[in-house]
Amino acid sequence: MLVELSIENLGIIESARLTFDNGFTVFTGETGAGKTMLVEAINLVCGQRAETTVIRDGSEEAHVEARFVRATQDGEEELILARTIHREGRSRAYINGRMATVSALAELGQELVDIHGQHGHQRLLAAAAQRDSLDAYARIDVSPLRRARDEVVNIEALLAALGGDEKSRAREIDLLTYQCEEIESARIVSATEDEELSQEEDLLADVVRHRESLWQATEQLLGEGGATETTGQASRGIAGISSMAEMDVRLRGVLAELEDIGLTIRAQAEQIEEDPERLEHIRQRRQALRDLQRKYGDSLADVIAFGAETRERLNELLGYSERVEELQQQREVALAALRREQKVVGEARRSAAPKLAKAIEKRLKELAMPHATVQVSVGDATTDLAGDSVVILLAANPGSAPAPLSKVASGGELARVMLSLRLVLTSDPATMVFDEVDAGIGGAAAIAVASSLRELGGAHQVLAVTHLAQVAASAHHQVVVSKKVERGKTFGSAQILAHQDRIPEIARMLSGGIADESALAHAGDLLHKLGAAPTEKVTKKPRGA
Repeated sequence: MLVELSIENLGIIESARLTFDNGFTVFTGETGAGKTMLVEAINLVCGQRAETTVIRDGSEEAHVEARFVRATQDGEEELILARTIHREGRSRAYINGRMATVSALAELGQELVDIHGQHGHQRLLAAAAQRDSLDAYARIDVSPLRRARDEVVNIEALLAALGGDEKSRAREIDLLTYQCEEIESARIVSATEDEELSQEEDLLADVVRHRESLWQATEQLLGEGGATETTGQASRGIAGISSMAEMDVRLRGVLAELEDIGLTIRAQAEQIEEDPERLEHIRQRRQALRDLQRKYGDSLADVIAFGAETRERLNELLGYSERVEELQQQREVALAALRREQKVVGEARRSAAPKLAKAIEKRLKELAMPHATVQVSVGDATTDLAGDSVVILLAANPGSAPAPLSKVASGGELARVMLSLRLVLTSDPATMVFDEVDAGIGGAAAIAVASSLRELGGAHQVLAVTHLAQVAASAHHQVVVSKKVERGKTFGSAQILAHQDRIPEIARMLSGGIADESALAHAGDLLHKLGAAPTEKVTKKPRGA
């Protein structure tokens, strides 16, 4: 149940704070006073889309906060939902003082409040809304049906991913086979094979020059007059000088290193031999690797990865028959499960449809539609096993054949059908908000709608924007919204009326300020006959509050 609502800089309302009780509460006031802004505030804290145009002129942001109380297994739980809309388009949401996503706010708001805008009853024209109403009335659990449908869809997606028709698969298999054979027959040693072969090719391509260079280096290091000989002479020359002992040690180290380098180079020179066959093999191998890179990747690593992916896809296609057979078996099982769930749901819907029709029809008679006939049509079991095609048919007048709501219902009739559904579907959220549900009706129909809203307020907390005095007089509580202009700016305000203050407001709704005395008398009479006496209390808590 909504307990408190705080509004800052929303529309023409600079600041307002309202507390609510259970039962039926109406919002009244002159056109343009800001009644709909109260509904907009509730919309915002329930996660509905926010437009920056609702921010008060001259303000950078609008802020709305609402306190709810709902029943839990351990008693009652208090929830505080808040929303801030910035003029730059940013929106912030809070749940119990902690930052939250707008989607989380919307999910929680959907559990707490059922909001019907000025054209909310138009949603009844949608087939999905009519089907959902039947499911809610009969308490039909369609989640197993949804899961069964999802399973069939998933399996069919897997079948589609295996490939197209047989000819397409054959063409793909031929291509993949060729690619796999070409890559695998190359027997790539590693991702660095080409670099290693390049080094060996350089060596073999200039073997004579390399060998001569190595022998020359060997001679310069180890030969007569070479580096090792002159270094040895220098070491022997300072060997007897005590002050040069450290230098002598270092020279001997250099001499040993030079001798080791010289011997290593000589060993390399002795091993180098001309091998034109090996050189030609390396060149052909490198060309083959370059051809693979030109087709399948910028590097050998890319070629190896492409080959692995191609082999995996080829194996998948070659095992197509086995995989298809496996998936077909799964599909048959899933379809059988789907048909079972469709049958269960379809039977439940067809069984409940006449009962829902009678319940709506009974309520419509109470809403000044005494001759209304209602049928709830469910799809034929032979072509629509689950009964997904649900259509509410209405004949508002005697002698008329029932037809879909979209073809026969006026705005006022549609609003009353919607209200009838709300009265029938008692499992709806504890708080219901109606924005001008009484639009397009008057006279006896207005009194009937007013009485029904009051009755609905016995099981739920009902908040409604209205221009009808009959509806206002039927409410347990009344909030008047007004506006005034000060220093060139418009300020909206909202306040809960005491019982004695309701009569002048209802009189204004009746006469618009004309014939005040008779309007006041009429307002008092309406309040006495339709509304609660000053001492009457609504003691029954809303469902779920």
